[in-house]
Amino acid sequence: MDKLTDDVPGCYYNRTVQFFYEHSGKNISAHWRPRDYVVVSLGMGVSVIVILANILVMVAIFINRRFHFPIYYLLGNLAAADLFSGIAYLHLMFHTGPWTIKLSKNQWFVRQTLIDSSLTASVLNLLAIALERHQTIFTMQLHSKMTNRRVVLLIALIWGLAIFMGLVPTMGWHCVCDLENCSTMAPMYKRSYLVFWAVLNLFTFSLMVAAYTRIFVYVRHKSQRMSQHTSQIRHKETVFNLMKTVSMILGCFVICWTPGLVLLMLDGLGCESCQVLRYEKYCLVLAECNSLVNPIIYSFRDTDMLQTFKRILCCLCRRGDAGRKDTLSGMRCNTLEQERERDVLQRQDLNESG
Repeated sequence: MDKLTDDVPGCYYNRTVQFFYEHSGKNISAHWRPRDYVVVSLGMGVSVIVILANILVMVAIFINRRFHFPIYYLLGNLAAADLFSGIAYLHLMFHTGPWTIKLSKNQWFVRQTLIDSSLTASVLNLLAIALERHQTIFTMQLHSKMTNRRVVLLIALIWGLAIFMGLVPTMGWHCVCDLENCSTMAPMYKRSYLVFWAVLNLFTFSLMVAAYTRIFVYVRHKSQRMSQHTSQIRHKETVFNLMKTVSMILGCFVICWTPGLVLLMLDGLGCESCQVLRYEKYCLVLAECNSLVNPIIYSFRDTDMLQTFKRILCCLCRRGDAGRKDTLSGMRCNTLEQERERDVLQRQDLNESG
């Protein structure tokens, strides 16, 4: 992307990032202002918390045998996408404000690619979770019978598509050779790309909301027809609670990301009176906060997940005590023993309800 001369008339390969920002009307301060210090400090703090919280979720899913099912693997992959989002946002904080004008075009595209790929990974994960829940809930099963190999292939496909979508502008859908169609929020992206990306994600959101609405209606109708047998009630509550958890995750994702996507679409459509730059940072912060919401939802909605979080944190606190034997591997073994007993009871309940 970075070239020394204009090898094609009308292309601006030899211009700096600052040139594109000034042309689009997105001014960059060459000096650090108090507001810049506040934004970067808060952004770095949020990013570190997001990274640590989602690492905690991934470790909990790994060490707890009760979470070794497709739905939790997908939730773990969603946590990985949120972790990636935290890393991308932290990278952005080190390449924003007055630092922006020092970036090469390649570095600027890397910065944007990380953000775009993390969002795409989250969207694709939520879509995969919706499909998994559709498959299992309509047969009133708790977990899908999808094999581990298929789950791994699905996760690999999600990340492959996410990285590809993040690289699309770099591969040609930019405005380096079409200066008049540069966007305001992302000065080297074409407006048409912003419209495409925003509409695609909003459409995906709509499909997932429709799918979960249909599932909820079905579950409520099915629950009313179930007998009052204790095992059936327990199974129904487990299914319904898991549905509430993933639906809350989807709802928070839509609430946090929709304003930013709408803003991108307005910018892509060339709305000069919308003042997109005025609301840009607020929407970006709201979107990043979504990566912090999911671990909180896990804690309040899933008792097993909360207990596993506590075990991990207690284990970390005790690692400095040489006289204690509570290591992570030991905790994992103890957890597995407890979960084997619970799984036996759960299978008995499912057999009785079947």
